[in-house]
Amino acid sequence: MSSRIITLPNVLTIIRMVLIPVFVSMLFYQRFVWALLIFVLAGITDGLDGLFARRFGQQSQLGRILDPIADKLMLVTSFVVLSMRGVFPTPLPRHLPIPFWVTITVLSRDVFILIGAAAINIVTGFRNFRPSLPGKISTAVQIVAVAAVMLAARVRIGAGYYLPTLYTAVFALAIFSGVHYVFFVSRLMNDERR
Repeated sequence: MSSRIITLPNVLTIIRMVLIPVFVSMLFYQRFVWALLIFVLAGITDGLDGLFARRFGQQSQLGRILDPIADKLMLVTSFVVLSMRGVFPTPLPRHLPIPFWVTITVLSRDVFILIGAAAINIVTGFRNFRPSLPGKISTAVQIVAVAAVMLAARVRIGAGYYLPTLYTAVFALAIFSGVHYVFFVSRLMNDERR
């Protein structure tokens, strides 16, 4: 694991973080197609930074910290902004904005995991936290939901059918993956002790 700061994966991660205010600006100006393109571009840079880090041996300590922060910042920002009524044209499209109960569940799960990981690290010194499979699935569904909401704001056809299903899936997976993570980290800690 390198201590280098300027690596191609780290540059891509920083670009992803720089795209967040541009993404939010596009949403506020109701340029949903542009916002969706920026969101997709951020996703591509996320995939490329991991690929380059592994392929060219450019994993770094900074990258290990920055990459998940950039991912969470983009997703959390997306949910918060897309929960605001003023972002969408009037009259409001059906099932928009994202309901508050969905956004607060997503945020609460991330805060719970972050605080829990920090507390475990302080008390035990354990640092080998890894994403769980339900957590990865939850994140994937959140990404699909954000993209679907932006699409629904532009093309309103069928939003009444798929958006409620996506909201329910995001909510259920956030709760399930949060509870599962407690047991997952417990198992990781036991494995490390052995």
